[in-house]
Amino acid sequence: MERHPLACILPPHMVEQIVANGTPEQRAKAIQTAQVSAELRAQRREMAEVERPPSFEVPAAAPVLQRRVYSAGNRSGLPGQLVRGEGAPPTNDPAADEAYDGAGATYNLYWEVYQRNSINDAGMPIDSTVHYQVGYDNAFWNGMQMVYGDGDEDLPADQRLFNRFTISLDIIGHELAHGVTQYTGNLAYVSQPGALNESFSDVFGSLVRQRTLHQDAAAADWIIGAGLFTANVRGVGIRSMKEPGTAYNDPVLGKDPQPAHMRDYVNTPQDNGGVHINSGIPNHAFYLTAVEIGGFAWEKAGRIWYATLCNTIRANSNFQDAANLTYRAASDLFGKGSLEQQAVAHGWNGVGITVEDVDTPPDTRPGCLAGVMKLLGLR
Repeated sequence: MERHPLACILPPHMVEQIVANGTPEQRAKAIQTAQVSAELRAQRREMAEVERPPSFEVPAAAPVLQRRVYSAGNRSGLPGQLVRGEGAPPTNDPAADEAYDGAGATYNLYWEVYQRNSINDAGMPIDSTVHYQVGYDNAFWNGMQMVYGDGDEDLPADQRLFNRFTISLDIIGHELAHGVTQYTGNLAYVSQPGALNESFSDVFGSLVRQRTLHQDAAAADWIIGAGLFTANVRGVGIRSMKEPGTAYNDPVLGKDPQPAHMRDYVNTPQDNGGVHINSGIPNHAFYLTAVEIGGFAWEKAGRIWYATLCNTIRANSNFQDAANLTYRAASDLFGKGSLEQQAVAHGWNGVGITVEDVDTPPDTRPGCLAGVMKLLGLR
């Protein structure tokens, strides 16, 4: 089971559709994107064999946000040239400034709401590289930093499918959440554990944007990748947590394949067992939970999912495990039989999973135990 993935925002099934349906120029770009991503995944696996386990250092008493944004100058070297450090003024480069602001919004969600001190809960600087290669159609967390491509700026206007990958705040939040998962639940990137890995990133990516826009659960659009598509695409984003399977239906990109219910679960050997496809099921469970609880989704539903990711989820946890563990976390945080716990049960039931009230002891990972203990004090 793959434990140290290269987590890219663009799902492979979308790239495959472009290869099948696009113009010669679009197909050539999609093939190049797939090749580059495959090379990067191989490098990530090699790094994982020699890198040390995640560092669980005691967080500093006074957490300080540390952002560094680099430019690759349309080349492949990482991290590239520093273009904006913490506290520096805007660069007037939209990609660099969006990466900087998005990292800040993500840090602020974790620290101000969940008392998590950066990605590793120990003050890790948030490094980002923009302008990766020429017209690279993806963004990814490589285990140490964020990397963003510029989208289809190198294609004729009428053939462009993707804007720059920093344009969507929930993409930034999604990819940085893969880093948080790396230092907490460390979910294996295959089949249901992998779909949960993707879903946790969608959850917190969406919450970053909702909090920045000050939207409650009812007002949010629950789209992942909002703004990424150009006007040439018939779609609103990569995925919809509110209505999985409806985010796009386009002659080039194909139709959104995500299921919203276990009866439509997709068994496939592709995409590590469908990690980007079947994530629609736990995504929808979170959406249903958050809407039933009401108010701002990061305050209660987000706390339940965060405590689960930090404290009880395991590397090989499946959807049933996630349902049981979030149900238990809701009880720990808000009380047995509380509205919040009932909402969790209804959310999972809405996607075809019945929760089981199991007594699962917390993990001994110190990756965010301090934050979880503070959360438990909110009860």
